[in-house]
Amino acid sequence: MKMKLNYILIILALILLFNAFYVIDERQQVIITQFGKPVGDAITNAGLRIKIPFIQKVHYFDKRILEWDGEAKQIPTSDKRYIWIDTFSRWQIVDPLKFYESTRYESSAHGRLDDIISGTTRDVISSNKLLEIVRSSNREMTFTSEYMDSKLADEILENIINGRQIIADSIFALSKVKVAEYGINLIDVRIKRLNYNQEVQGKVFERMISERNKIAEKYLSEGKGDSSEILGKMQRELDQIQSEAYQTAQEIKGKADAEAINIYANAYNKDPEFYEFLKTLETYEKTIDNKNTLIMTTDSDYYRFLKTIK
Repeated sequence: MKMKLNYILIILALILLFNAFYVIDERQQVIITQFGKPVGDAITNAGLRIKIPFIQKVHYFDKRILEWDGEAKQIPTSDKRYIWIDTFSRWQIVDPLKFYESTRYESSAHGRLDDIISGTTRDVISSNKLLEIVRSSNREMTFTSEYMDSKLADEILENIINGRQIIADSIFALSKVKVAEYGINLIDVRIKRLNYNQEVQGKVFERMISERNKIAEKYLSEGKGDSSEILGKMQRELDQIQSEAYQTAQEIKGKADAEAINIYANAYNKDPEFYEFLKTLETYEKTIDNKNTLIMTTDSDYYRFLKTIK
């Protein structure tokens, strides 16, 4: 019985010993509470620590830089352009005691950041024009001739006063002061993405498509004009070449005919009867075949050369 009691005492002593010690690593900082109330200051140095077992409780908080990524919000600008804007930030717990007393958990801190950063973003965005939020400087921009004649170019050429970077810095500065009361140091706030809402986005796309179609039609019209000019020039050159070729062919043909006539005349002068005989044979070859039928008298002059054959 005494042995069993000793074992129980040893086990209780070990439980008390293990519950009395706790470890803080380099990523953590700690608040000790006793019956739900903080005791002492925050402990931020890593190492092995001791507390009152079962009475005191250890609350761990992250020392690292944490991420907050808000949901996209639809916000109107000062020039009545409704846009979706998405922001994100980096933050850090710098006063664990104040953080514990005001929020206690990171999930609660995210809710506070949602309220503060989103509300500040809405106030700042709604007091600036869309152009100010899109652009960051008045740097000189190069446009095509088509865009220089459009209304869109006039909007882009309008000078900005603040710009996107200054607006983001304003959101950060205003939010940083508000979150400090929760023991949080806001490190940065940035605009991740902005876009028109679906209704306006559709109209913007239609406008862009219309402008692109106008540019395409202009290029097509210029292309058709150049094509007609090239085809006309090609047709003129082709007509000229064909005319010169026809003239040359007629000249060659005329010379050949004259030479043939000259040859025929010389042959006829040398032996008229033989020439007449050859021409008659050529006529036979062209007119007499299996398909043609000639009906003539026996004293026809057509067969006079055949009559003389003996």
